[in-house]
Amino acid sequence: MKPRILVAGIGNIFFGDDAFGPAVLARLVCEPIAGVRIEDFGIRALHLAYELLAGYDAAIIVDAVAYGGAPGTLFVIEPSEPIETTEPDAHRMDLGSVFGFLRLLGGEPPPITIVGCEPESIDEGADLSATVSHAVESALPLVRRVVNELLAKLGEHACTEV
Repeated sequence: MKPRILVAGIGNIFFGDDAFGPAVLARLVCEPIAGVRIEDFGIRALHLAYELLAGYDAAIIVDAVAYGGAPGTLFVIEPSEPIETTEPDAHRMDLGSVFGFLRLLGGEPPPITIVGCEPESIDEGADLSATVSHAVESALPLVRRVVNELLAKLGEHACTEV
């Protein structure tokens, strides 16, 4: 059976660099990856939780992540510990809340890989900083590489070019 992978963008397009995930996904959906569901969930935590109920073998979350690097730095994070579930909150988009909804609905999260970008500013405003905007281009082949690595790990031949 072919592995099922979800690539999910999350972030608020009205808070500067927090829109990194949606910006990357807007480009990825124009160049689909065979057998991989690509969707921007924005700030819709409950919608992402329902999607994760569909039984994915793995999920890649694309998001702005304050990880301590220089603005625009890209990270691939494979949490070694399960992400802590928090009280589900329809007004918050973070993985703890998503997993809270998912567990409330009777599901469990698949293995998660995060492709993150260090934000420069998450102040109110509808534009990415120039630094993070440039990182969107670099994130596209990075996400494809992570997909290929997951497909290989899950026993499927890579189906896209890196």
